[in-house]
Amino acid sequence: MLDLKFLRRHPDVVKAGSLKKRIPCDVDRILELDASHRELGVQIDELRSRQKTAGGAIAKATPEERKVLLADQTELKSGLKDLEAEQSGIDEELKALLLLVPMPPAAEVPDGKTDEDNVELRKVGTPRTFDFEPRSHIEIGEQQDWLDIERGARLAGSRNYVLKGDLSLLEHAVMRYALDLMVGRGFTSVSVPTLVRRSAMEGTGYFPGGEDQAYGTDERDDLFLVGTSEVPLTALYQGEILEQSALPVKMVALSQCYRREAGTYGKDTKGLYRVHQFLKVEQVVLDIADEANSLKHHGEILQNAEDLLQAFDLPYRVVNVCGGDLGQGQVQKFDIETWMPSREGYGETHSASRFHDFQSRRLDLRYRDEDGKVHHCHSLNNTVAASTRLLIALMENHQTADGQVAVPEALQPYIGGRTLLGKVL
Repeated sequence: MLDLKFLRRHPDVVKAGSLKKRIPCDVDRILELDASHRELGVQIDELRSRQKTAGGAIAKATPEERKVLLADQTELKSGLKDLEAEQSGIDEELKALLLLVPMPPAAEVPDGKTDEDNVELRKVGTPRTFDFEPRSHIEIGEQQDWLDIERGARLAGSRNYVLKGDLSLLEHAVMRYALDLMVGRGFTSVSVPTLVRRSAMEGTGYFPGGEDQAYGTDERDDLFLVGTSEVPLTALYQGEILEQSALPVKMVALSQCYRREAGTYGKDTKGLYRVHQFLKVEQVVLDIADEANSLKHHGEILQNAEDLLQAFDLPYRVVNVCGGDLGQGQVQKFDIETWMPSREGYGETHSASRFHDFQSRRLDLRYRDEDGKVHHCHSLNNTVAASTRLLIALMENHQTADGQVAVPEALQPYIGGRTLLGKVL
């Protein structure tokens, strides 16, 4: 959510940001409602002041004067009730519209409509040239009896799966390596609920607008399964005022993630690329409201993910995400796309985002500086490791001619010191 004061002062900046992100919002209507809301506030304060004055006069009035004053009080009370009802209606509409306003993107964000317009910043590593016919992760998984898509679908519907044997062990090895990497870099490991209240989804910017992507309970509980532990981690301190001395807060969580993948019918239907449930290690940073400081954190959380991919000897590229592919709250986002031979291209595995105070205003997440002044925090997040897409990359890039999978040196201690997984096919 944007600061309403900023929107009043810079409506053209907000409109330009909305256009760049291709996210519609009615800035003029918001300003109109805001002006009416403030005008009604003046009138309400005036009536309350008159009520207070009249109340004091009644106590000193004669019986005849009291009748007149009481009649005036009744009229004032009725008028005040009408104005408060009108202001409440305006407040409700204003809040609903403010929830739809996108955060203006940074100047460095390229123009563009879709992910095809994202700008490549660098490539790291060289895609492998095979001297044999490589198998897809589906072929390796099924031939090794590691992957059961049919029974997964039978259990839970399409885009579900079962991992078995060495592939299940490899998944846990990747997650544990990612968690240890982040703890070693000063992040606190946190186990969080993955079933959260609507306020957490709204506060982090997933609602309104993303309801069709989330799994929810019925109206009795009004709870939602998260698509990333970014939601509970960022919302952990909602409604609180932290001391500046406690910042930055750096957290990492391993959790299950759930996504409907609405709107992707017929796209990436085979294998593990686009599924409804997976494991993910997520990193979140909360810190002071300072642009330069946020840029520094952004570079660091991006580097954390790059270091993991380099440790796994996986080729990847980093892209600067264009305006049309940014989410509502993101000031800037860098995606990491990892080479996947069966796709004959790079597939997205990480998204590193900074939000400035967009999420913290919605969450009422603040800190008190050394002078006692209260500010809204800046928030950032990035994937460390998403299980299924990294498994695709590991299996396909490190496969052998006989159908086994070579284990990167960094992961060998997490899988009993083994260097190869699977049987010779």
